Amino acid sequence: MEPDAGEGLPEEPLGPAGSRLGEPGPSRATEQESPFEAWPIAPATSAAGAGADGRRGWIGVVLVALLVAAGAAAGAGAAVAAGIRARDTEIVKFSPNTSVFGPVKGVKAVLARVLPSVVTIQALGPGCAAGALSGATQLEEGTGMILTRGGEILTNNHVIAEASQIKVTLYGEKETYPATLVGTDPGDDVALLQVHGPARLQAVSLGGSARPRVGDVVLAIGNALALSQSKPSVTEGIISAEGRSIKAAGGLCAGTESLRGLLQTQAAINSGNSGGPLVDTAGEVIGMSTAAAATTPGNAPTQNIGFAIPVGSIRRLLPGLRQGGTAGRPKAFLGVEVVSVTPANRSSYGLYPAHGALVVGLFPGAPAALAGIKVGDVIVDFGGHPIPTDVALTVATRSVHPGARVSIQLYRGPLLRTVLLVLGTKPAPEPGAG
Repeated sequence: MEPDAGEGLPEEPLGPAGSRLGEPGPSRATEQESPFEAWPIAPATSAAGAGADGRRGWIGVVLVALLVAAGAAAGAGAAVAAGIRARDTEIVKFSPNTSVFGPVKGVKAVLARVLPSVVTIQALGPGCAAGALSGATQLEEGTGMILTRGGEILTNNHVIAEASQIKVTLYGEKETYPATLVGTDPGDDVALLQVHGPARLQAVSLGGSARPRVGDVVLAIGNALALSQSKPSVTEGIISAEGRSIKAAGGLCAGTESLRGLLQTQAAINSGNSGGPLVDTAGEVIGMSTAAAATTPGNAPTQNIGFAIPVGSIRRLLPGLRQGGTAGRPKAFLGVEVVSVTPANRSSYGLYPAHGALVVGLFPGAPAALAGIKVGDVIVDFGGHPIPTDVALTVATRSVHPGARVSIQLYRGPLLRTVLLVLGTKPAPEPGAG
């Protein structure tokens, strides 16, 4: 994963999709030795003071804003997207005002079939930043679904990105079980885990060849807001649209996913729902909850816009995930940790440019460090593309291939410098980590 910037710009400019609103996630301080150099740009904080577990905080815009619905509770760990690419959607039919589930017993019958196959996932790790931006063990909470009786569990990549320890809680139980990462595809935001220990597992039923249609009634099930590790939340809605494409950025750890062909639903999806099933009236999984739109200051309220990876895409990805390792196209790696220049940090540290990506950490041996980029530099141009924010830098980095030679303009104090470097390849998670 490329932790050099919070990502999420669309592939072409769309309104306010040029930046991520607000400050980066909670600062973190750790007793472990960090693998990279860093500069204290912001004071360290955590959910319960120094040394306490923290949860990643993520903020962003989506034409308004888009949250990848990952961890939850204080400082909800949900990835963000700065825009969605509009696509014409044919409305096939509308759902009647009354639910096709009919009496409440219909919903209960579906839940009785699905809930035993839904698990809560806790992903713990040291985080991706250093110095004042790193901290005690970070906790990300999400959802998963049991695919096989042998313990295969499907979830979103952004739920477990960079985790050093993964724990699973089964429905209705208090005990947690260890899980390991089998394979992941960050570009499609899917990951396959193997849980160890529990017996008598019940697998979900993946939907067949029939494609979900606009107006179909669905249930979204998951660990919303991390309110309960053993009792998921359930929301009802319809499929609002098909074939949606979004750019979702997971902040410091999860990286950017360009997700296409998604289902849009107005069944409420919240932080913590990531990796949970979206099921139809027969109790079959038709998608995996992944993202939800949110409102940011100055924009019209966003309501009931969530996104799920369709089951057809999941079926195509499973063979690659089961082979282990990281699937998908390799991504370019710059090797910097950055935050956007703001009036506050500009004043505090005497930064010259009003906009740009402020370098607060470097990975030793990465292209940026080898090219002489230093903590405190402000990157303002990448390969001819202006860089007004941290988001813009990561999106620009991901738009080129590993091995590409790029020119970077940056300010070191009041002096504008040009650096030439060759991009590396983003390090992949270790198979079986956790």
